[in-house]
Amino acid sequence: MTREGFVALVGAGPGSADLITVKGLRRLQSADVVVFDALVLPELLAEARSDAELIPAGKRGGQHSASQDWINATLIEHAQQGKLVVRLKGGDPFVFGRGGEEAAALSAAGIAWEVVPGISSAIAAPAYAGIPVTHRDVASSVVFVTGHEDPTKPTSRINWQALAQGVDTLVFLMGITRINHTVASLIANGRPADTPTAVIRWGTTAEQKTVVAPLDQIEAAVKAAGIGAPAILIVGEVVALREQLNWFESTVLEMPEVVRAFA
Repeated sequence: MTREGFVALVGAGPGSADLITVKGLRRLQSADVVVFDALVLPELLAEARSDAELIPAGKRGGQHSASQDWINATLIEHAQQGKLVVRLKGGDPFVFGRGGEEAAALSAAGIAWEVVPGISSAIAAPAYAGIPVTHRDVASSVVFVTGHEDPTKPTSRINWQALAQGVDTLVFLMGITRINHTVASLIANGRPADTPTAVIRWGTTAEQKTVVAPLDQIEAAVKAAGIGAPAILIVGEVVALREQLNWFESTVLEMPEVVRAFA
């Protein structure tokens, strides 16, 4: 009897290999085939079986990536061969990860599938930089925004006025190459130019780097620091809390003995 194939859309988490969920790791360790994004770290791929087929799918902003049609077809092809396929996606599969498109393609092909949610960099990178995206005193609302919309769309779906004036904390993913447009749009629509702003590169990893500046100066600060993708942009008063809450970058090299015992 031929085994029925199955696809797990697994969130790999925000960067650090140990932030994948327990279920996600179990699926990865059981997979016959792993189709993975460019930002998935080698340490995580090392958890796959030695005989598993590892297939790179690219999907990194500004660089060559496999087409979404090719990825969909690859998942379907291997599942139809009776294999357990893991689609390993950075962050969470359904948060700007096109996981919804892949799930729809699998459903249309009659393939059994599941989604294993992952920790999104939209909350994890700020947390590791000492920036809570909400705070009872200064931020009751947060919005996640793609910094890289589908270029084939005739018009943008981003309501800049609503973002600038109606939301406490803004988190832009995949938008470092368009930071000038983002900053200009927010200020033009009423966001104060002195709003605390941060850019975090390689959040949650040992290479994490954070730059903080007022909104109208953040682009210059990013250029001066030489920060490029992958990075996220956070705009809001919560950024000012980093001065007090910067736990990871300030203590990772001087971790207390009691914490190292649990590492």
